[in-house]
Amino acid sequence: MEINKDLLDNLFEQAKENPRLRQNFDLRTSSTDTSQRMLNALLPGTVVPIHRHPQSTENVFLLCGKIVEVICDENGNEIERIHLDPTVGNYGCVVPQGAWHTVEVLEPSVIYEAKDGKYGEDGSDTFDAFKAKEAKNKEQSSATFSNSLGDLKKNIEYLIGMERQSGSMDVITPLYVSRMLNVPLEEVERVMKDMEI
Repeated sequence: MEINKDLLDNLFEQAKENPRLRQNFDLRTSSTDTSQRMLNALLPGTVVPIHRHPQSTENVFLLCGKIVEVICDENGNEIERIHLDPTVGNYGCVVPQGAWHTVEVLEPSVIYEAKDGKYGEDGSDTFDAFKAKEAKNKEQSSATFSNSLGDLKKNIEYLIGMERQSGSMDVITPLYVSRMLNVPLEEVERVMKDMEI
């Protein structure tokens, strides 16, 4: 097989028909190949969610067009922009393992991308899905604590008892309780006032 203008033009046509404004072409040679090696035709306006690959670096080589690879921090804030444009000698980059990243497409572009691990089984996730899962886990752990100990008043009594049992005789403030129980400060203050603490 040749990777030539006809192949890229065909990918661009498919990308135009695709609601996501992008189209990939699998370059693996057998079903036992558990890597990800593909061409990806990207059109301006495509939205590539911020995502990461925790088990692999990602190699990106730009065959044609202009893109910006955007690296983000743990909060989804942009920390680096890598401009790729083969006409000026910027051919590609290696996205570090586990780095949050996305791509901005400045003109119709085709990249060759490669990473380890079978698609869907490599631990990759989007930033939004990761944050939603993180929030759900936090909510579940908070609910587990609350449900196992009863209402807020009982939770506060339990926390105070545990602090005293550990030898801490300091005054336990509503702010401390709020942070420890992950409950809004106003609610803790109300309950502690009722408890005359």
